[in-house]
Parts: sequence; structure tokens; C-alpha cells
Amino acid sequence: MDVKLVKLLPFYKFATEQVAVGIHAVDTTGRTVIYNEKMKEIEGLNSVDVEDRSILELFQFEQQDSTLLKVLHSGEPVLRVKQTYWNRNGQEITTINDTYPVLEEGKLIGAVEFSRDITALERLIYQPLKRYNEPITLSSITAVSLSMREIVERSLKAAHVRMPVLLIGEAGTGKDLIAEGIHNQLSPANNQFISLFCHSSDKHLINKFKKELEHITNCTIFCERIDLLSLELQNQLLQILNSNKNGDNLFIASIGQDPVDLIATNKLSKELYYYFATVAITLPPLRNRTDDILPFTHDYFNRYLNRYGSTINEIEEEVIQAFLTYEWPGNLKELELLLDEISSMITTEQVLKFDMLPLHFKLKVQDFNETAKKAEDFVVTSEKDMLPLDEYLREAETYYLQKALDKFDGNITKAAEALGMSRQNLQYRLRKMKK
Repeated sequence: MDVKLVKLLPFYKFATEQVAVGIHAVDTTGRTVIYNEKMKEIEGLNSVDVEDRSILELFQFEQQDSTLLKVLHSGEPVLRVKQTYWNRNGQEITTINDTYPVLEEGKLIGAVEFSRDITALERLIYQPLKRYNEPITLSSITAVSLSMREIVERSLKAAHVRMPVLLIGEAGTGKDLIAEGIHNQLSPANNQFISLFCHSSDKHLINKFKKELEHITNCTIFCERIDLLSLELQNQLLQILNSNKNGDNLFIASIGQDPVDLIATNKLSKELYYYFATVAITLPPLRNRTDDILPFTHDYFNRYLNRYGSTINEIEEEVIQAFLTYEWPGNLKELELLLDEISSMITTEQVLKFDMLPLHFKLKVQDFNETAKKAEDFVVTSEKDMLPLDEYLREAETYYLQKALDKFDGNITKAAEALGMSRQNLQYRLRKMKK
């Protein structure tokens, strides 16, 4: 390799990772060559997800919809293509993509796509993408577990009192569905359900919202993930909400963690929390309400049957066990995106079998089963091999900390207090566990 090029490679690599544009390059077989940090952020994937896999395996689109494949086939650039889609984290993303062929000595060796994320600019205020092609109502939300039945009941009361509502829960737990369900339960009905996408600390976000609000009346406004705004923007948002107190709009907000933890770490304004906290509804993670997993899956296939004629009417026991034992870190949206992926491959199958699950999910289930520990795993018997002390203590600590978190529904402050340690110490140990 040219000596000058070798010297430049570290600079190219640094520039690729630091640039605020997503970069995805593939070879002529569609396999990933470059996938930078910004593209990971946009598409909700990571390097492990994309290594040695074709783009057709990774994304849910027809071949003709992929600009990278179009360029590989035609050898011609495809510029300024606007795309709106749901990424692997269940977020609605809008990008503008420029895709170019890559040539070496006149021969096509691949394609590279540059994606600019314009979600925060274009979707400051927007109508959410209708996932089911029908309004979401509280009665249509899968609620078999006791905790979800209580949430639906509390949401009905929230719709009746028409006061600000705060929805609390991890990403993907369905806060947006509950918000829209409350909106559709209002009587008299509001005109429109509008989302304020707060996944940005761009000051233009709040300025545009303030101007738009001057023309919005009798609407339900869902301020999604207010904890992702800077404290300065949170305070500006509070001023706007207070100035609209006498209006007829209903405001609903969501946050991703326990508000006490967020306030303690300066990620949530105490005053903004108080504005919404009159009616607070906490959505548990899917791993804590496994009774909803199979009913949701059946509801999904029934909806899919009505829309596309899917023939799935039974689930194999091995799939059931995989769904019930997996921890679903992405919660309900992770399950729904998995079912989307499975459905895209269904033809005439009537039974959902384990071999129909995507490889990446089967690998995750396998990894989880290998790392999940039970209390009996730490009992020393004559039949079991002895572990090195460091390894045994590490596994025992992981087990005990996870049990403490489960007991307090993931609340780090309460778990740390019960364990007799500081929040910071517990957070440090949890980060260490994940490495």
C-alpha cells in the first residue's frame, strides 16, 4: 500500500467517526465495509449487527427501495432521497440520503451512502406515523397482566379529568400508545393528536413549538421524552406551557426513567416534573409483565391477517419459551419490530417455528440463556466443577445486583439504598457488569 495512504488512514478513520453524517458503505455483494457512529445512532444498530451481513438481511425493505442496491445495480448515483422509517429502536426517523458508486480503476467495487438525519428539523411537531393504519384506543392496547390492566384503568381516569399527564417508562414500553389512547378516550374529543419530538437539544425546537402553539387549539400535544432536552430548553418549555394554561389543549409528556433519579442527576427540571406530575402513570418493562407477550403476539398476527392475509395461527413451544425467557431490553417495540421482520418472510406458513426467527434474535436468546443465572447455580456440590474465585464472585455479584434491581422495578436509588451503597457505586458496578 502507498506509504502516503497509510499515513492518511488514521485521519480518514477519525473523520469518518466524528462527522455528523451517517456513512454506510457496502461491497458489490451488499456486505458492510464502513458503518460509522452516526449511522449506528440513526438506524439503531451497532457494528456487531452489521458485520458480515448483507443489507437485505438487516433492513425491512424491498430490493427496489434500497438506494445502496440501486446504485450497485446501476452504477449511477442516487441523490437527495428522503426516507421516513422506523429504526431498530422503534423510533421514527427521517433522513435525506445521497448514495454514490465506488469505483477503482474504472471497476465498480461497492457503494457508499451519506445520510443526514433531519428528524429533529422536520418533525419538531408532527403527526405520528400510524403503525396500525387505525387510531390507537385504550381498548385496543393489549392488557392481560394486572399491571397493564391497572395502567389502562388509570389512563381512562386521566382522560376523564383532562389534566396534564406524565408517562414514565423505559424506551419501547408503549408510552406513545398510551398517550394516543388517552387522546382517543377524551369526551368531548380533541381535534388532533400532535407529538413534540424532544430527542434533541436544538434551541430551534422550542422556538418553533412556541410559534406553532399560537395556532393550535383543542388538541392533545404529546411532549415525547422531555428528559432528553437540556435543562435550559426544559425551562423554556415550562414557560410556554404555563403561558398556555388557559388554553384548551391537553398536554401529555413522557420520560425514560424514574423522575427522582432524573432530577437527582440534573436531567429533569423539578418544576417541569411538577407541571406534569398531577397524573403520573408508570409503564413497567416487558420483562416484568410477561403475561402480555403471547397475547400481544397473537393480537399482532390477527392485525396482520386482517391487513395482509397472514396465515400464522399457532406458535411453536420453542418459540414461546424463547419469547418468555428473553429479557426484551427494547421492550414492546423490540417485540413488535421482531414480529415485523418475521412477517415480512411469511408466505403460507401457519405455525411460527423457531427456525423462522431471524438469526440475530436466535443469537441473542442463546447469549441470554448462557449468561442468565439462577440461585442454585451458586451452590457448591461434589458434582460441579469449581470456578476460580474471581469468576465465582463476579457471577454471584451480577446475580445479586440484578435481583435487587428486579425487586425495585429497576429503580437504582431504591436498590442502592437496600444494598447499603451509593447510587454512584451501584451505577459503576452495573456499568462494569456490562463490559
